[in-house]
Amino acid sequence: MMNLLLDMVQDKTSPDTLVHLAFKFLYIITKVRGHKIFLRLFPHEVADVQPVLNMISEQNPTDHETWETRYMLLLWLSVTCLIPFDLSRFDGNLGTQPGQAQMPIMDRVLQIAESYLLVSDKARDAAAVLVSKFITRPDVKQRKMASFLDWSLSTLSCSSFHAINGVIAMDGMLQALAQIFKHGKREDCLPYANIVLQCLDNCRLSESNQTLLRKLGVKLVQRLGLTFLKPKVADWRYQRGSRSLAANLQLCALAQTEQKMPVVRSDGDEDYDVPEGVESVIEQLLVGLKDRDTVVRWSAAKGIGRMAGRLPRELADDVVGSVLDCLSFQETDKAWHGGCLALAELGRRGLLLPSRLPEVVAVILRAVTYEEKRGAFSVGANVRDAACYVCWAFARAYDPQELESFVAAIASALVVASVFDRNVNCRRAASAAFQENVGRQGTFPHGIDIVTTADYFAVGNTANCFLVISVSIAGFPEYTQPMIDHLIAKKVSHWDGSIRELSAKALHKLAPRAPEYFATHVLPTLLVMALSPDLHTRHGAILACAEVTYALYKLAAQRGRTVTDYLDEKVVQSLKQIHQQLSGRHLYRGLGGQLMRQAVCVLIENLSLSRMPFKGDPVIDAWQWLIDDTLRSLHLVSSQSRQQVKDSAVLALAALCNEYYQKEPREASPAVQEVLIPRYLVELQSPEEMVRCGFASALGALPGFLLRGRLRQVLEGLSAVTRISPQDVSFAEARKDSLRAIARICQTVGVKAEAAPDEAVCRQNVAQVYTTLLACMGDYTTDSRGDMGAWVREAAMSSLMDLTLLLAQTQPELIEAHTCERVMCCVAQQASEKIDRFRAHAAHVFLTLLHSDSSPVPHVPHRRELEALLPRSEVSSVNWNAPSQAFPRITQLLGLPTYRYHVLLGLAVSVGGLTESTVKHSTQSLFEYMKGVQQDPQALGSFTGTLLQVFEDNLLNDRRVVPLGRVSVSLLKMLDHMLANGCFDIFTREENHPFCVKLLALCKEEIKKSKNTQKLRSSITVLCGMVQFCGDVRKKVLLQLMLLLCHPFPVIRKTTASQVYEMVLTYSGVVSADTLDEVMAVLSDTVWDAELPVVRQQRNRLCDLLGVPQPQLVPKLLYSRIRSMYI
Repeated sequence: MMNLLLDMVQDKTSPDTLVHLAFKFLYIITKVRGHKIFLRLFPHEVADVQPVLNMISEQNPTDHETWETRYMLLLWLSVTCLIPFDLSRFDGNLGTQPGQAQMPIMDRVLQIAESYLLVSDKARDAAAVLVSKFITRPDVKQRKMASFLDWSLSTLSCSSFHAINGVIAMDGMLQALAQIFKHGKREDCLPYANIVLQCLDNCRLSESNQTLLRKLGVKLVQRLGLTFLKPKVADWRYQRGSRSLAANLQLCALAQTEQKMPVVRSDGDEDYDVPEGVESVIEQLLVGLKDRDTVVRWSAAKGIGRMAGRLPRELADDVVGSVLDCLSFQETDKAWHGGCLALAELGRRGLLLPSRLPEVVAVILRAVTYEEKRGAFSVGANVRDAACYVCWAFARAYDPQELESFVAAIASALVVASVFDRNVNCRRAASAAFQENVGRQGTFPHGIDIVTTADYFAVGNTANCFLVISVSIAGFPEYTQPMIDHLIAKKVSHWDGSIRELSAKALHKLAPRAPEYFATHVLPTLLVMALSPDLHTRHGAILACAEVTYALYKLAAQRGRTVTDYLDEKVVQSLKQIHQQLSGRHLYRGLGGQLMRQAVCVLIENLSLSRMPFKGDPVIDAWQWLIDDTLRSLHLVSSQSRQQVKDSAVLALAALCNEYYQKEPREASPAVQEVLIPRYLVELQSPEEMVRCGFASALGALPGFLLRGRLRQVLEGLSAVTRISPQDVSFAEARKDSLRAIARICQTVGVKAEAAPDEAVCRQNVAQVYTTLLACMGDYTTDSRGDMGAWVREAAMSSLMDLTLLLAQTQPELIEAHTCERVMCCVAQQASEKIDRFRAHAAHVFLTLLHSDSSPVPHVPHRRELEALLPRSEVSSVNWNAPSQAFPRITQLLGLPTYRYHVLLGLAVSVGGLTESTVKHSTQSLFEYMKGVQQDPQALGSFTGTLLQVFEDNLLNDRRVVPLGRVSVSLLKMLDHMLANGCFDIFTREENHPFCVKLLALCKEEIKKSKNTQKLRSSITVLCGMVQFCGDVRKKVLLQLMLLLCHPFPVIRKTTASQVYEMVLTYSGVVSADTLDEVMAVLSDTVWDAELPVVRQQRNRLCDLLGVPQPQLVPKLLYSRIRSMYI
C-alpha cells in the first residue's frame, strides 16, 4: 500500500490534488503504526534527497488544507538526511540559473526545518524530528549546531507563553532541543548543556498554564541531566535474576536450569564527581512530580528513574528519600500520584534497594486506600491506581524472599482495593497487580483462587464486588478481618451514599464469616460512629448497625438462638437509643435530615425483623412517630431522594406492624387498628401530592391482620385518590401509588368468594376494585413533564394483571366475562400505542394473561385465535420495545371484532404520532392489514364502521378537562395516510358511499368553530384526500375547502390553497381540462394571507371555475358570532 502511494507521489504527472490525497493516506498509516516505525519504510537513497527537498520547498506553510503533505515530507526528509555522505558533495553538482546564487543543501534543509518549527500545525512535530536527525550529523554539527542552538535559545528567550504565537514558538524549540539532546552524542551536546539549562530556568515554564510546554520542559530537563552524567548501568542496582512465571509457579523444573542474568558493571569509579547542573535537574524533576497534569508527572517520574540509574548509590538513595517526602499527608494528591509513579519507575529499574522496602511498603499501603474529600466529590483515584502500579512493578523487580515479610499486608491491601474501591479502573489495576504478584512471587495466600474469582471482568460491577466477590474472598481467613476493618474505617463513612449503602450490605454478607468479631468489635465501633458529628459517618454507621444486627439475627435463628445471645445488654440499649439521641439533637431537620430519616427507617425495619425485645416499650411509639412524620414530610425531601426515603419508611412500617402490633397471632391490637388506619385515610386527602403517595403506599404495606375489618374503608379511600378532579388532576404519582396499594392489599388479604367485604376480596367488592383499576386505564393527563398519565396506566395494567391472576388461581368464578373482555381490550389498546416502554409493558401483561401457566384466565375473548396469532414462544423472543417487531403483530388483532375498536384507537395515536420509527412501522403494519381485506367487502365494511365509530366517539374531545384530544389530530393524520395510500379505493366506484358521507359529516363537525391550527391543517389534508370520492360528496368537500380558503387565520388560508393545488395535480377528474390552467393560476398567484375582501374575490372566482356555489355571507347579529363564523 505504501509503495503504491509513494509511486503516485513520485510520479511527476500526478496532479497536486492526487499527491495531497496520497499523503493524507500515508499520514493515516503513520497515525496507526507510529512515525518511528514508519520512517524506516521511506525510500532513503541519495537520489531521493533532491526531489524530496524540492517538494517540501514548493509547499505553502500557510495552507491549512495540505498540512498532512508537509508533515509527511518533513519526515521523509529526516530519513534522507541520514545518508552517509557529506552534504557538501551535492553542492558541487548543482547548476545555477544565470544571475542567481544557489543555496547549499545544508542551508536549505536547516532553513526549512527552522521555518517549520514555528508553524501552528502538526508539521512542527515533524520539523523537530528533522532537526534531531540533521543537526546530529557529523558534517552538520561542526558547522551548524552552535548557530542553531543560539537561534533556538534566542527564540525561546524572546517568546512568551502568555501569547499563542509565543506558545507555538516555544513548543517547537523545546521539541527540537529535547530531540537533539536525546539523539545526539554526549560529547557533542555536553558543551551546550549548561547554557540550555540556564535558558530553560529563565523561561519559568512551571508557571505556564500550557500543559504541553511544562511536559516538554520536564522532558528537556531530564535529557540535559542525562547529558551531564556518563551513560552507564549502576553496579549497585538490585538484580532479581530469573523472572520465569513457570519457575515461580513450580509448574515445571525450569528453576533448576535458570541462568543468572549478567550484571553490567560500570567502568568508572563509583565516587566520580557529579556535575553541578545535576542537582538543579533533579530539583526540577521533583517539582515536576507535583505538577497538576498527569502527563507532566509521568514524564518527571521517568526522568527520576533514568537519572537515578546513573548516580552513585548514596546520591540515588537521597533521591529516593526526596521522592518519599512527596508521599506525606502534608502534600496534595498530585504529589502522591507523582511520588507513586516515581517509586514504580525506580523499583522497575532495580534502583529501589531492599533496605528501603519497609519504608516504601508502608507508604504504598497508605496510597492504595488514599482518598481526599473535596466538597461533594473526592480526589485520589489516580493515586490509588499508581499505587497498584507500584505493587505490580515490585512483583517483577524483587525475589520472593525480599518481599516475604510484606506479603500479608500487600495481599490484603490489593484484595481490599480490587473489591471495595469505588473506581472501576482502580479495582482493575489492583486485580492486575494481585495477579502479577501471584504469578511472579508465588507467595500470596490462595492466590490462584482469588485471581479466578476477582478477574478483570468480574470486578467491573461495583455491586457484584461488594456483595458477591467479597463474600467469596472472605472465606479465606487471611483476608476476612482486613476486609471488615477496611469497610468500617473507610467505606461506612464514605462521601458517596451508594458506597455507604453497599458497605452496609457487604457487612451483612460478611457477618457469618466472623460473628463473634462482629458482635464484640464491629457493632460497638459502629454505635460510636452512629453519633458522630459528621453526617456521612452517622448515616453509614446507622445503616451498618441495622444490617449487622439483622445478619446476626439470621445466624442465630439458624442455630435456634435469639439475637440477644450474640449481643450484650449495652449494645441492645444503644441500638434502642439511637432514635432518641438523634431526635434530641434535632438531627432529623435540615439538609441532612432526609439521610437520617432514611437510615433510621432502615434501622427500624431491621431491628423489627430481628425481633428485638422491644414490645410494649415506649420506643415503638417513637418509631411510629418518625415513620408517620417522614411520610408527612415527603414533599420537603429532594426529588432525587424522595422515592428512597418513602420506600424505607414504608418497609419500616410493614416490619414494625408485623412484629409489634399483633396482640395474638394474626390478630391486631384494637387500639392500634382504631387509630392508625383512620389517621392514614385522612392523610389521603392531603393537598400535598407526596403525602398522598406516602400514606397510600403505607396502607398498601399494612399486614392482613390490621386490614381485616377495615378493608372496605381502605379500598374506598384509595379509590377516591385514583379519581381525577380539577383540583388534583396533576397528582399522577398519587394515583399510581394508590393503584399499586390496591393490588398489594388484594394480595395481602386474599380472596374468599363468600367472605364479608371488610375481610377479603369477595363477590361483593371485586367489581368495585375492577372498576377503579379499569377507570385509570383512560388516564391521559399531561403537564410540563409530558404524559404523566402513562405512569398511572402502567400501574393500572400491573394491578389488573396481579388481581386477575390472583383470582384465576383462587376463585376464577369471580372473573366475569364482560370484565375480562374490558381488561383484555384496554391492555390491547395500550399495546398498540406510541410510547415504547409502556407498549412493551402492555404486551407483557397481555401475553401473561393469555398464557397464564398456573391457572388459565377464564373468558378471554378469541383465546384460540390469540394463541395462534401470538404463540407462547413470542413471550420472550419478541422485543415489544421495537416498533418494527411490535406493530406487525398487534395489527393482526384488527381481524378480531372484540379487539378491533381498542386496537384501532391505539393505532390512531401511533400512526398520527411524531416519532419517525413509530409512525413508519405502525403505518406499514396498518397498510398491510388493509391490503389483506381489500377483497373482502364484509371485513372492509366492518373495519370502516369501527373507524367511523372511533371518530365519532372522540369528536371534539380536546375541549374536555382531561386531555383526550390527543386522538383527534392523530386520527385525522391516520385518515390522511389511509386516503393517500388508496385504502378506500373500492369506495370511489360508488357515488355517495355511506362511508364517505359519514366521514365528511364527522370532519365538518370536528373542525366546526375550532381554533386549533394543527387540527385544521390535518383536516384540510383529509378533505383533499376525499375529493377522490365521486357524487355529491365531492361537491360538498370542495365547498368545505372553499370555505377554508377564507378562514380568519391567514396560515389556514395559505395551507388550504397549497393543499388544493396539490390535489388538483393529483386527482385529474376534479377540474375539467378547459379550466385547469386558470384554476392553477388563481391558486398559485393569489396572495392568500392578504385582506379577506381581496381573498374572497379570488375564492369566488375559484368556485365558479370548479362549479361550486359561492358561499353567501350570513347576517351577523352578534359580535361573538362574527368571530366564530367561517366566511
